[in-house]
Amino acid sequence: MHKSRLAGFIIDCQTPDLTAAAQFWSAALGLALKPASSKSQDAAYRSFDTGPNGLDIEVQSVEHASRVHLDIETDDVEAEVARLVNLGAKRVQAVHTWWVMEAPTGQRFCVVRPQRSDFAAGAKTWD
Repeated sequence: MHKSRLAGFIIDCQTPDLTAAAQFWSAALGLALKPASSKSQDAAYRSFDTGPNGLDIEVQSVEHASRVHLDIETDDVEAEVARLVNLGAKRVQAVHTWWVMEAPTGQRFCVVRPQRSDFAAGAKTWD
């Protein structure tokens, strides 16, 4: 058995100025930006403050065309990917500790490890 649920939305931005993109989305959504991380691997991301158990909403710098994708968080990435493949999704690419997937209708999404502190209490259990 494993658990999973919607983790949040990622706003993919093909832009050389992630700060300007993040400021636009901050104003558009009425959400404050969290302080930028000083870690080099986090330079491609800016997160919004949605509260302790709010959805994870981020702006991400990407090379592909701009779009929005969702993340599904799970306590067992491989089990959740297998469940989704059984439903008709396709594996696209493994990245660090998560998988980029494609729905049967073409939308891309990611299967990631738990992102929010209330994951165990709020996620659906799958057999």
